[in-house]
Amino acid sequence: MRILVTGGAGFIGSHVVDALIERGHEVAVVDDLSTGKREHLNPQATFYHLDIRDAQRLAEVFAAERPEIVNHQAARANVRESMEKPVLYAEVNVIGSLNLLELSRKYEIAKFIYASTGGAVYGEPEYLPADEAHPINPLDPYGASKHFVEHYLHLYGVNYGLRYISLRYPNVYGPRQDPYGEAGVVAIFTGQMLHGGQPVINGSGEQERDFVYVGDVVEANIKAMETGDNQVYNLGWGVGTSINEIFARLKEITGYGREAVHGPPRLGEVFKIYLEASKARQELGWGPRVGLDEGLRRTVEYFKNAHRDQRPVLGTP
Repeated sequence: MRILVTGGAGFIGSHVVDALIERGHEVAVVDDLSTGKREHLNPQATFYHLDIRDAQRLAEVFAAERPEIVNHQAARANVRESMEKPVLYAEVNVIGSLNLLELSRKYEIAKFIYASTGGAVYGEPEYLPADEAHPINPLDPYGASKHFVEHYLHLYGVNYGLRYISLRYPNVYGPRQDPYGEAGVVAIFTGQMLHGGQPVINGSGEQERDFVYVGDVVEANIKAMETGDNQVYNLGWGVGTSINEIFARLKEITGYGREAVHGPPRLGEVFKIYLEASKARQELGWGPRVGLDEGLRRTVEYFKNAHRDQRPVLGTP
């Protein structure tokens, strides 16, 4: 199939592109390289260096590529930055997504796969693990902007017959992780530990997140092409892991000798969130397979060898 991947030079998007090409699909990538990296681009993909806010150039890509599926990974995805730049997050995450939806309607694509967030849309949860029926009360412009697009997906599905899947991501980690993006704590701590830096834990460190290895998230994107229509799915283990625990496990894997330093908590961040993903298990046949220790080990190995420009294998242990 002909597939357009936005954000295909980024952390998760580049792995999605690799997996699609390995399965024999023709892939075009749109990325403005604001956070993505050229070295993450698969050489077998056709690359368009552009911003999804540029509707005219985006239309030219659709006309040239005639994609059958759009896999939309591109976004501004940093809770802290979104608190400082809410207008930017609305422009990129909402207006940029609307540009893609309009073109998808015009070109009658077969399916639209959207990378949403389970870590930020629910806000401080009323119960845990949070399922898809949990009230939506984001605490930051990032979560609000990602959820807003889900309303448009529903609208386009009802009015124009667009087939879509929205995947609400947990805290994704692994090779190529952007240390400045959402869920960047694993990459940040790993880099600091490997190079003799000093990790700083914001707040008490008892904040909990649902950490899922990037290869498992890629698999959910693949399965979303094959089954499920006009649905929203959480991805996750359904279990929270504290930032203190992440620090301790990485310390053991890297052999780091120092203790953590604690700084002030960050504005807009949820204290505890982990996701109920039984719907994805039942309807998509998806479940995470790479355990935390194995995933962290693979991530550390990648960062140790990152200067070699390796393309890691994401299979299960």
